[in-house]
Amino acid sequence: MQNKNGLFITIEGVEGVGKSTNIETIKQFLAGRGIEFIVTREPGGTLWSEQIRNLLLQVNDDEDLMGLSELLLIFAARAQHLDRLIRPALAAGKWVICDRFTDATYAYQGAGRGLDRSKIAELETLVQEELRPDLTIILDLDPQIGLQRAQNRAALDRFEREKLEFFEKVRQAYLDIASAEQERCIVVDASQDLEAVSSELLIRLEEKLSLLQKDD
Repeated sequence: MQNKNGLFITIEGVEGVGKSTNIETIKQFLAGRGIEFIVTREPGGTLWSEQIRNLLLQVNDDEDLMGLSELLLIFAARAQHLDRLIRPALAAGKWVICDRFTDATYAYQGAGRGLDRSKIAELETLVQEELRPDLTIILDLDPQIGLQRAQNRAALDRFEREKLEFFEKVRQAYLDIASAEQERCIVVDASQDLEAVSSELLIRLEEKLSLLQKDD
């Protein structure tokens, strides 16, 4: 089936929570039901946005990137991403699965970097207008475990090199967001085995699909 309105699903969590693996579960779920969808990521998703992503992730020991500069780059990438990919897909009735979105900005740049949330909110309104995710899946995991996983998979990028305290703030920010917006957000314990995590994800998606069918 294809719902007339696209659904915007975002996947969030600290490093090493298994977002990529669980996105595959979501893809299989949607494909099995004939739902047209795209998968994208933030920062990134378009040619310009991916170039900004590369700037944000690259390690440069000669000059630190200011927190405000980081924030503005992220929203520049997001503006391009929304205009060129996300909004057109949703308007065409496709579901959009996005690896991180603005909740990550509140968690990483807000809580992690200590930037004023009101500045993030202003940029959120400017860039997104009324658009917000329909469903946000927060994969929750002890940051120490997540960082160990990240270290085992590849060379660390600029964010992954942050101290444990940084990621503890990020994790708490995600949990605070979930508590404040329970209708939109679900928290999944990513320390469970993969089968248990996938099972919980599928249950939540079934619930969301049932609600859409009722609305139709």
